[in-house]
Amino acid sequence: MRGDRLISILLLLQTHGQMTAKELSEKLEVSERTIYRDMEALSSTGIPVFAERGKNGGWSLLEGYRTNLTGLKEAEIRALFLSPSYQFLEDLGLHRTSEEARNKLLASLPESYRKNAQDIWNRIHIDTSTWRERKEKMVTFEVLKKAIWEENKLLMEYERADGITNERIVHPLGLVAKGSRWYFIAAKENHEIRNYRVSRIKAAMPINEKFKRPTDFDLAHYWKTSTKAFVENLPTYTVVVEVTPAILPRLQFSDRFVQLIKMNNKNKKGWIPVELSFHTEEDAKGYILGFADQMKVIEPNELHHQILRMAEATVSFYRQEK
Repeated sequence: MRGDRLISILLLLQTHGQMTAKELSEKLEVSERTIYRDMEALSSTGIPVFAERGKNGGWSLLEGYRTNLTGLKEAEIRALFLSPSYQFLEDLGLHRTSEEARNKLLASLPESYRKNAQDIWNRIHIDTSTWRERKEKMVTFEVLKKAIWEENKLLMEYERADGITNERIVHPLGLVAKGSRWYFIAAKENHEIRNYRVSRIKAAMPINEKFKRPTDFDLAHYWKTSTKAFVENLPTYTVVVEVTPAILPRLQFSDRFVQLIKMNNKNKKGWIPVELSFHTEEDAKGYILGFADQMKVIEPNELHHQILRMAEATVSFYRQEK
């Protein structure tokens, strides 16, 4: 296990150039103290690792040093041959290239590993699309990709969630696929990094001006911390209801804006107390009203009265239609 970790450290330093003990510990899921011990072990075997102290310091390999420890284990080969998302590869124009690369890799493997690797394609398939997927229109996708690779500033027209469209100059940093959607990661002129839904970018025009990409920017790490902060700051509206047993299956496969928090045993009336969490009160009202007489609000009391008024207004509206 330690030998595998030492090889991983070498390959990480060879790839990234310089990394702190904290960054290595997070990547390898060990303590910083373990990383320091590993560095001593590498140094004692003649591997030229050295530490640079200070704010911008970290561990590095001696310039020009390269390791040839690239032998793949069977589990690593399986990981490489997992089926990728065909939709995302098509969006990136890499579907055919991916297949060709995997075929070349397969041909280079030892005979003993080749069949196991090939079996992965027939045993595990990853599909990131939804059941009723409606593909989002992305009119600027090719422009965004090109600007990211060429490190060119963009003048972008972006439609916010409230429908307002405005212009802004951005520094393109990367693209992230989440679920079945693409997000564009870019820095504003003040270097603040933001996430933009690609389907809401109405226009993007390259500016004849380059920008300097931040050397310490890690797209995967940024996205992980960004989404964590987003989820933690989402508004929550908690509701206690009683439901009939007939609708339990629907609750257990609830929609994206409602979360089943807790479910208790049946009460004397045969109803089941359930605690639900919504983003907003409006989400809660529409969802609960949709279950008609199979869901009853217990808390908050004000929501109970609002649902009643909405139900009465609905009945009155349809009676007038006749």
